Amino acid sequence: MAYWLMKSEPQGFGIDHLQQRGVALWDGVRNYQARNFLRQMQAGDQALFYHSNCKVPGIVGLMTIVKGGYADPTQFNPEHRYYDPKSTLDKPRWTGVDVEFVEKWPEILPLSTLREMPELEDLPLLKTGSRLSLMPVTPAQWQAIM
Repeated sequence: MAYWLMKSEPQGFGIDHLQQRGVALWDGVRNYQARNFLRQMQAGDQALFYHSNCKVPGIVGLMTIVKGGYADPTQFNPEHRYYDPKSTLDKPRWTGVDVEFVEKWPEILPLSTLREMPELEDLPLLKTGSRLSLMPVTPAQWQAIM
């Protein structure tokens, strides 16, 4: 099993949206490094749900990967904002995964607190200039966050 941190803007798709749906496609990733991480994800992996671009960014809950990387269907829909005319069914460029809601935390674990934790000094989220929407989390980092 692997561990991940996955970022989303709560006004677009937040933990409450996932809780309502139960299971959802994590789509719209259009960064090659993040896409490659999606391709590594497998059913049973655990993920931290992180709210970004909001008043208090931070970890808000947990989810499980229930279907590993597969072609993100939004890339094929010309009317979708994530459409990519260079993607084909034979050679899709973008990947999605299905995630399942596990729990919403009673309080956000804010970015400011994460920055104060020495166990997380190598977490990509905390690196200057890191804008990845998802990233791996080591078992030690996962334990520190839990």
